[in-house]
Amino acid sequence: MSRILLISDNPRRSRALARDLAAGQACEIHDLYDDASTGPADAFVTDLFDFSSDAVTRVRNILERSRRGAPLVMVLHHDCARARLFGMALGASHTLCAPLDLDCLRDFLGLSRREPEPMTADALNRSEEARRFYGTVFVPDQPITSQVIDAGTDYIGQAIRDTGIRAWVRAVQRFDDATHQHCLLVTGLAAAFAGSRGLGPLDRHRLTKAALLHDVGKICVPHAILNKPGRLDAAEMAVIRQHPEQGWRLLADQGFEPEMLAVVRSHHEMLDGSGYPDRLRGEDIPDLVRLVTVCDIYAALIERRSYKAPMSSADALAILDGMGERLDTTIVRAFRPIAAAFTPDA
Repeated sequence: MSRILLISDNPRRSRALARDLAAGQACEIHDLYDDASTGPADAFVTDLFDFSSDAVTRVRNILERSRRGAPLVMVLHHDCARARLFGMALGASHTLCAPLDLDCLRDFLGLSRREPEPMTADALNRSEEARRFYGTVFVPDQPITSQVIDAGTDYIGQAIRDTGIRAWVRAVQRFDDATHQHCLLVTGLAAAFAGSRGLGPLDRHRLTKAALLHDVGKICVPHAILNKPGRLDAAEMAVIRQHPEQGWRLLADQGFEPEMLAVVRSHHEMLDGSGYPDRLRGEDIPDLVRLVTVCDIYAALIERRSYKAPMSSADALAILDGMGERLDTTIVRAFRPIAAAFTPDA
């Protein structure tokens, strides 16, 4: 069995990458700022944001003790001259930039390509439980409380950590109800995104909760429109476009935090002012809204519908990139490793 040493300046952020590399071999995360001995390894990966001279020295010391000719691959979250000079100084075998191609990374490390993650029984069971929760809580004429949503948020967040985003997406894509499929895709992607960025428990909960709530206004939209087996006409689209305001009104007096209400009302706003319902622009759109918007658009692109196959991850990312300044480009870049981590079933 091969041993991979993943050197990181944020071990929490690197957990998802370590899990992806751990199929068939041991992958150990080593904190760059931990001076403990590492021992020899068969391959090395660096996952760093810090490209200071101190970081170069620390990585070099680790490699001098342990590398012994093994391949070294640098994962770059941002392709810049300083990062590439860092790689040259360390004698990196290869560099890979986001969006990360895991098959390419495994090839560079001399590992076999990973088999597609199966749609596990655990993922199926967890997603069905989440669907039942959604169908029980998000119904017309029934109050929705923050405490109930907190419980659902914790359940889905733990499910993503236990099953992984690939298995979750495959399980959720089986749902016939378009609203259930979409909401649970967005929530799963948001939970995985939060985990990949190394956010603490409170911030992970906050983003996952916002994603779970974002489309609550759709309970006011007729079922025939939500699950229409075809594209919506102009009149139906006008009805759909009312859901942000309707959701905001549903939750306004239920004890939800202002930031959650902002996500519900504004997740279709665009930074250039072309969104709805309030045509907000730029700094008027909070960061939490921007995060959910990226997850929301990506989920809509990869969804399985009766009238369309799910779009590939690469094509969906290309559309996000093509939206330019309508979206927060920093968030789109940060989201790429989540999107590139799986290819939806065709």
